Amino acid sequence: MKKIYLAGPLFTLAEIEFNNTLHYELTQLGFDVFLPQNECQGLQDEHIFLKCKEGIDSCNIIVAILDGADADSGTCWECGYGFANNKHIIGIRTDFRSTGDTFGGFNAMLYYCANKIISGNNYLSELKLYLNTI
Repeated sequence: MKKIYLAGPLFTLAEIEFNNTLHYELTQLGFDVFLPQNECQGLQDEHIFLKCKEGIDSCNIIVAILDGADADSGTCWECGYGFANNKHIIGIRTDFRSTGDTFGGFNAMLYYCANKIISGNNYLSELKLYLNTI
């Protein structure tokens, strides 16, 4: 079974709800999904780091939410660590601002570490289709 690590910011109610919705959709497709906001409840400091690193180590795929003028720093680290460990990385960007170095407002380091970039309002249907190919 393929396991997904869902990386993304989790500091606002909107971010938490977005993550929960995407987590639900992915589990409905039959994926085992590691969602840090759920897996790290009650943990602090280094324990959060170790739990998330363990989640990335055990996954096959990282789905990274890369919205915002600058992507979340934790998400950036998770993508870099995943890239260094040959994880399949899918970047999701629903933000229509163009503020980065490359196509669609991405920092070049994030854009080129991803195996696939999905952007726009139809991200979920495109993500579902793409996951069937890997």
